[in-house]
Amino acid sequence: MMYQTIGFIGTGNMGSAIARAAAKSGLAETILLANRTPAKAEALAAELPGGTLSTNEEIARTAKLIFLGVKPQMMQLVLDPLEPILRKREDRFILVTMAAGLTCDRIQDMVDLDCPVIRIMPNTPSAIGAGVVQYCGQLVTVEELDAFAALLAPAGLVDPVPEGLIDAASAVSGCGPAFAYLFAEALADGGVACGLPRDKALSYAAQMLEGAARMVLETGRHP
Repeated sequence: MMYQTIGFIGTGNMGSAIARAAAKSGLAETILLANRTPAKAEALAAELPGGTLSTNEEIARTAKLIFLGVKPQMMQLVLDPLEPILRKREDRFILVTMAAGLTCDRIQDMVDLDCPVIRIMPNTPSAIGAGVVQYCGQLVTVEELDAFAALLAPAGLVDPVPEGLIDAASAVSGCGPAFAYLFAEALADGGVACGLPRDKALSYAAQMLEGAARMVLETGRHP
């Protein structure tokens, strides 16, 4: 399925990572990008095929998929002025939220519409195509979810989970990289303390983590 127009409201770390994945898929003709700091969205638009600098209001009026790359505590402030625009739409659109802790029901309540919602939980390695993106949907068809998964496939592992498990899943893959980075830093620090140059120590630690992870994935053996 080819999307004519998708839009990103918020192009921070997660929003930009998911936008890059969508661009790589080749399944979106136009990618509208809006951010509180327009220069950030403008720079991303220049980088992505089909990327176009836009506004929250234009995205709300025209995008088939409206990605909400907004912090949970800011979501209501962002959605309030968009609600009348969304209410006037006669075509089908889907809100896509990546805000931690906000359920599909809560997003519908915030916008005061029974519209389709997809909830995703990406992690930072999604930016380089080695991430994990869990997703679930409400009032979304199976065909729409399949097309959505294909759109984000370049991010890495894109996996459906029941919404009741998405917080637990994101605690593993969403928070996990921070612990892996701390572990890699600690290993490198130990190597430096024993005389290794820091660049070599960090390279060894990072390569070890990648290799250990691939061993688990490729052999299927218990860690």
